[in-house]
Amino acid sequence: MNSMSSHFVARDRLTAAPADKSAVDTAWLVLEAALDLGDELAVAACRRVIDASLTGASPAPDDLHVVLDYFR
Repeated sequence: MNSMSSHFVARDRLTAAPADKSAVDTAWLVLEAALDLGDELAVAACRRVIDASLTGASPAPDDLHVVLDYFR
């Protein structure tokens, strides 16, 4: 790996973190609303997104879709 490609790898790591944090922050907000509304499917999706962030795994795209589009 040359210095140019390592620069791109480092930049990708830095730019990926805020998006992950944003999804997790949104998951916490949606979780609260979904609990209030009794929306069990959304609660489960939020918990899976939060759990994935805590374990370092990538959340399922379907779960992210539920979380990020919940208030739309």
